[in-house]
Amino acid sequence: MKSRLPQRQVPEGWPVGSFTNYADAQAAVDSLSDRDEFPVSDLTIVGVDLMQVERVVGRLTWPKVLGGGALYGLWMGLFFGLILGLFQEDWVSPLIVGLGMGAIFGIVLAAVPYAMQNGKRDFSTTTEIVARRYDVLCNPRNAERARDLLAQRALGGNRG
Repeated sequence: MKSRLPQRQVPEGWPVGSFTNYADAQAAVDSLSDRDEFPVSDLTIVGVDLMQVERVVGRLTWPKVLGGGALYGLWMGLFFGLILGLFQEDWVSPLIVGLGMGAIFGIVLAAVPYAMQNGKRDFSTTTEIVARRYDVLCNPRNAERARDLLAQRALGGNRG
């Protein structure tokens, strides 16, 4: 059976620029796209030397866990209560029930996983994938031209 998912391929092309952050690589591609005659579909931005970075953003405590669960549950309960209230003459009752049930379910759904961790992870984090550098690759037929245009841009010349 043939897979319907697109096959992932290693990007090909000649390097025409290397940058320490994604914004600079994007600006380089943007400067090439500002030139009407340059085929930007020949360009690829590749993150090189990828790392997963997990930043600790705070300590987790029972009040924070339960409060966060209650707030999440209240929002969900508000949503469902309003939806159910649209189909009834008395819209206040479904709203109140939705808020109450949402808060209860939110607290339970937040407390159970936190309790199961037994204090082994009492902090919250954010996770991101970052690259050490970003290379701009170009199809060989236009790579030399792209490299020259980016060099002109770096020297402060014709910015396109």
